[in-house]
Amino acid sequence: MTSTHLAPEREVAAPLGDEEFLALKHDVDAWVRGAGEDFAEQIESTGVVPPELFQELKAHGFLGLAAPKRLGGRGIPFSQYLELMEIFSRSHASIRMLVHVINGTWRAMDDFATDAQRDQIVKPSVAGDVLVAFTLTEATAGTGADIRTTVRREGDTYYLNGEKHLITFGVNCDYWLLAARLEGTRGHEGTVALLVPNSGLPGAEVVDDSATMGVRGTDHAILRFTEVPVPVANRLGEEGDGLAVALGGFLLPSRISVAMSCVGLAERAQELAIDYATRRETFGKKLADRQAIQFYLAENYADIAAAKALVLQAAKAFETGAPDAAVLSSASKMIAVDMLSRVTDKALQVHGGQGYWKRNAIERVYRDARAQRFEEGTNEIQKLIVGRAVITGDVSN
Repeated sequence: MTSTHLAPEREVAAPLGDEEFLALKHDVDAWVRGAGEDFAEQIESTGVVPPELFQELKAHGFLGLAAPKRLGGRGIPFSQYLELMEIFSRSHASIRMLVHVINGTWRAMDDFATDAQRDQIVKPSVAGDVLVAFTLTEATAGTGADIRTTVRREGDTYYLNGEKHLITFGVNCDYWLLAARLEGTRGHEGTVALLVPNSGLPGAEVVDDSATMGVRGTDHAILRFTEVPVPVANRLGEEGDGLAVALGGFLLPSRISVAMSCVGLAERAQELAIDYATRRETFGKKLADRQAIQFYLAENYADIAAAKALVLQAAKAFETGAPDAAVLSSASKMIAVDMLSRVTDKALQVHGGQGYWKRNAIERVYRDARAQRFEEGTNEIQKLIVGRAVITGDVSN
């Protein structure tokens, strides 16, 4: 098997022309404000993402925006794709999550996949015919070199043991893209990435853990594995490549994408705050005419603009393979998450007591924003990564 680490974006670097890209952004924005809002209301009322939403995202081509054309995608460069993610993130969090994950998991698989895996899983995932759930996080370990889920090889079969949790789409996916380690290994050594079919394998237990504060409708799973047989042919790359698949292939660009989703959601909160401030009157005066409210909105504007600039810098670094891409990835998420917390809090405050009621969109935005603080690694983890790089001067780690 080939284990190249060339970022897919560098294979298809040609951006869309200005006119074509503006038209695409307009189409995405129109969908988000139209059908997307209808789906958002349905998801909030039922707690379930309807199958029709997945099919509509697929029909519009929104699930294959970032993948290269050779995989059946549209081949939009990463930095341009993030501008689309910014728009999707103004919608319901589960809609954003679907677009984000499906436009990202192919990166982890593609560089390490065999031709058969690419044809059977990677390309169908880009097409929206196969759903792959990224499966790294564990309840008793972090999300890196300390993973405890293990495999034991016997001939052409691995036997999988361990537990994963907080696995987005882990209940209803077709495959778990799972990171584990060979029994007896430590650190990065001996880690493996497996494409494990979610098809009733003996010893695999799936617990629906979808009762969340926000991001309603997206299924989440706790997964328990006891001597689950997985063919060695389902391994991505070689033994020892597991964390390269998970961290470099998915988490690095995904953190930048999550950072941009913070920007988009903050923009939605600001939009709602401005709309409310221009309509609400107290003591015969619009809220928007009050200096305190203007200060809130001014601070939000500057906060959003600053975070967006750093996110786009990180996107360009990843796109070009710059040595500081990993550090900028963590830094952009760190800054964007803190920004989102400040912006949504001020936007909710502008609404006063009205913002506390579910009938107002800002209530959902406020709940959904909280998930970004742990998605793809907490800010405490991001600060460790950036801090170590700053101290050592080695921005390539």
